[in-house]
Amino acid sequence: MNLASHVVGSARTHPDRAALRLGDDSVSYRTLDERSARMAGLLHDRGVKPGDRVAIMLPNTPEFAIAYFGVLRAGGIVVPMNPLLKSREVAYYLGDSGARLVFAWHAVADEARAGARQAGADAVVVSPGAFDELLVSAPPLEDVTDRHEDDTAVVLYTSGTTGQPKGAELTHANLARNCDIVAAELLRLTADDVIFGGLPLFHAFGQTCTLNAAVASGACLTLLPRFDAGKALGILGEHGVTVFAGVPTVFSRLLQQPGRDAYDDSRLRVSLSGGAAMPVQVLSDFQAAFHCPVLEGYGLSETSPVASFNNLQAGPKPGSVGTPIRGVEMRVVDKDGKEVPHGETGEITIRGHNVMKRYWRRPEETAAVIRDGWLHTGDIGRVDQDGYFWIVGRTKDVIIRGGYNVYPREVEAVLYEHPAVADAAVVGLPNPDLGEEVGAAVVLKPGAHATAEELRDYVKGQVAAYKYPRKVWITDTLPKGPTGKVLKREIVPPAEPDRR
Repeated sequence: MNLASHVVGSARTHPDRAALRLGDDSVSYRTLDERSARMAGLLHDRGVKPGDRVAIMLPNTPEFAIAYFGVLRAGGIVVPMNPLLKSREVAYYLGDSGARLVFAWHAVADEARAGARQAGADAVVVSPGAFDELLVSAPPLEDVTDRHEDDTAVVLYTSGTTGQPKGAELTHANLARNCDIVAAELLRLTADDVIFGGLPLFHAFGQTCTLNAAVASGACLTLLPRFDAGKALGILGEHGVTVFAGVPTVFSRLLQQPGRDAYDDSRLRVSLSGGAAMPVQVLSDFQAAFHCPVLEGYGLSETSPVASFNNLQAGPKPGSVGTPIRGVEMRVVDKDGKEVPHGETGEITIRGHNVMKRYWRRPEETAAVIRDGWLHTGDIGRVDQDGYFWIVGRTKDVIIRGGYNVYPREVEAVLYEHPAVADAAVVGLPNPDLGEEVGAAVVLKPGAHATAEELRDYVKGQVAAYKYPRKVWITDTLPKGPTGKVLKREIVPPAEPDRR
């Protein structure tokens, strides 16, 4: 078994169809097959053996897909890395994974080289023309290296919100089955589909739900290296996008883009959201504006990543993350690991073919999260009578105010319903009497006006007295990670809340 077999299969069935698009340029499945085979040959000539780790530090360009599948064809293990990493971080990823080779985008070559030197690794600089010449000079490795389904395909590093990033080992079976379910059952992809490729490909969501799902079904992935709402809307019409994938922040930006109605979105048939909780107001506004259903799902890097999703056949429940995908079980348990009744909150645990093999070289951390075959996610949720799961928040994000639990997502959902609010994040603030106080950082929509007091009172009128944020401040932006997820640990309230 090898995840790269999807490339070979689609090249045989749809050789002349576009596999990848970037602007006006396209790469056919025949070309993707040939270039990834040469990438595998290049690695073979450099001494890369099955099981060796090879890092890829590339943006959303065709070169990412060529390198990704080339490493897999050679039997190697892909270590995807954010191109924005600095040399110190590069050195950590390479050193921790043991990767002796990193393929880095030309715009970040200095940081990549410096990090590689610190880790005792080699850096290969990738630029469109030069990379093509390098591949042409390499003999193709025509056969896809056979790997066992339990062999590691990708070491995907977690965001490191608690301590240093850990590498989740995702196997060929993890990734192949996850993308097959996304392609065939969730999205029902065909070779006629065009998938928006704005999600970072170094992240699990982008890899499984856009790149691997597209290649497995012979569809086209149209790439956007750096998200821009205007460019994204242009791609929807110019490339005839049928499937849109993004994190909630991206949906909000598209809704707020001036002149949105002038763009053609007529071929769009379904959108999917993940990576963070989507406010129900944003979901309903997007469905109304773009005339297509939004399917919200849930998962982690450690689950390849899809664990549950709303689906077209059963119909979505706004606000929920749907039901477990085929072959996956999910439970909500208390602190003792016992399943709680429907409607009660607890920690979400997951078991199935999508759960990672382990954390790379971290047996203690692995044992801490995988117990009795169940992955303990650290996410708090509940399941309703219909089997739909609802995410309440992270165990570390729960605000305990005077002994009462306040779940940020519930308060954020109310804030998003205010017509002036574009973005919101609810966090716990130290309080000598209550332990924690509820605070909210808010970004207003362009041209909108609202005071902190107005927003506070708006929430106060809709939630229990202990839940509403006593401190509200208005800010220009919220700190976000590479996928658009808000980094709450980096939110620092002003000494005196903004009273604008």
